Order: sequence, then structure tokens, then C-alpha cells
Amino acid sequence: NNLNGYCTSNRCDGDLEKINAGCLFLFDAFFKDSSSFKYHNNINIVDYIMIWLSYMLNLKKNKDGTSNLQYFNKTYINSNEKYKTPITGVEGYTSYKDLIDKKHDLTKVDIKDISKFYDAFKLLCEMYTNFDENTSYCTGCSENANKFVAKHGELKNDSSITSNSSYKQLFSTLSNDYNNFKNYCTSKGGNCKDIPSLPSIETTKITADLPEQTKQIQQTVETSEQTAQGSAHSSGRFSEDPSSSSPIGNKLFTVLSIFGAIAFFLGISYKYSLFGFRKRAQKQYLREKIKI
Repeated sequence: NNLNGYCTSNRCDGDLEKINAGCLFLFDAFFKDSSSFKYHNNINIVDYIMIWLSYMLNLKKNKDGTSNLQYFNKTYINSNEKYKTPITGVEGYTSYKDLIDKKHDLTKVDIKDISKFYDAFKLLCEMYTNFDENTSYCTGCSENANKFVAKHGELKNDSSITSNSSYKQLFSTLSNDYNNFKNYCTSKGGNCKDIPSLPSIETTKITADLPEQTKQIQQTVETSEQTAQGSAHSSGRFSEDPSSSSPIGNKLFTVLSIFGAIAFFLGISYKYSLFGFRKRAQKQYLREKIKI
């Protein structure tokens, strides 16, 4: 198993240790060195890692009367030397812990609130990973896109989201990457003509203690098309221009595919699976048994 190397004695015992291994795997994939990704120093990827981590931890019972995220920070992030190991080629950040600390607001918020973003994140992952670069066909994209837009509306109208600057950054990152996917799929002539645009979004300038590149969100009301045109800039290097000569399949597709692959590696009960892969496998097994 690729994750065993991140566990004590090369063996992952217990769900929290498996989640920790998955978290380290993701940081290595994106930030270990300059060869990981050309845009490896984009801190917005940490937003996605935190969404994933928070959702996983939210499924576990609290320990010691503290939130699982606080417990995880104390037990793993603050105590594990792998999070403190210096990283090279990432401008402005010295270690994985430093990357997380730059997003420190996300480690203090209510874990149930941050998990609200997980459903939208999961749908976005499925859209990207279900797009066939060779045929430009996206399996289930229309259905997933409609669900994403509905979830997007729920988040936009949630006062606990709109009143928190860290949540607004997560919301902006998800919105930008949805718009980029829609534009890219349409430009490739794929079956994306029915993918809905996001409604007009009112964004406000973020003044929290966030990295400078994440403070570039200007106070304006934009249509989704306008947002998409500027998304590559407001979301850093993570969001690629659909017209780029380097195919998006080698970039954001790969990024989100890693999050999907982690679900297989963890080996936790299917309810912890990122997409519920094991649950679907169980259903398939039952269908085969019924046929017999």
C-alpha cells in the first residue's frame, strides 16, 4: 500500500493514522518538490486538502472533549516531523505545517461548517475525473453540474458561510474551478452544452490573515461568465486557462484524481470513502448474488 510508508513501522493502525497518512500523501503529491506540479506552490490546493481532511475527521467521534481537527493538529500536525520537514521550490513556505498555518483559520472553524463544502467538492471531483480527454465526453456531468449549482446556491445563501472570510475563499476556489471546467469542456466540443452557469456571485474583499494572492478578490457583482474569465487569476496557478497549450487533463484533472485515489488507499469503512466507492462495490456484489 502506498500509504504504509507514512505510518509507524510501515503499518497504518486505526482510522486517524490512515487519515494522517492520506493527508501526508496529498501534501507530498502537491508540494514535496518542484517536480510535483508546475503550479505546486499554489496554496489554494491546501483549501481542498482541508475540505477533505475535515470531512474525514467529521465522521469520527471526538476525543478528549476537543474537536477532531484540534486533536489531529495536536497529535499529528504539531508532533509529526514529516509536517515540519523543509520543502524546496515552494515560494514563501518552509514546510507542510507552514502551509497549514497560512490557512490557520481553517483549522479553527467548526468542522461541521467546513464539511458543508465537501458535497460540492465531491461533485467537482467527479466532473473532472469523469471527463474523457480522448472523446471529450463527460459521464454524468450534466447531472453532477446541476447538483453542484444547487449546492452552490445553498452555500451562497448560508449566513454562516457568507459572514466568514475563510469560507468565502473556499467558496471562491470551488466556483472558479467549476467555471473553468465548464469553459474547458465546452471548448473541447464535449457534451457540456447543458451544464448550467453559476448564478451571479457577489464577492467581497477579504481582509482576514490570508496569503496575499488570496486577497485579490475585488468587491463586485459578476456573472459566472465574467468570473470564469478572471478565475485563473483569482484562484492562483491552480485554475488553468482552457486555451492553454498544456492540456488541463495533465493539470487540474490530475490534481482532483489524486483525491479520488486516496479513497481507495485509505481502506476505511465505505462511509469514509471520498466517493463511496466501497459502498458501490457492495451494491454490485449484491446484484451479482441476486442474479445467481
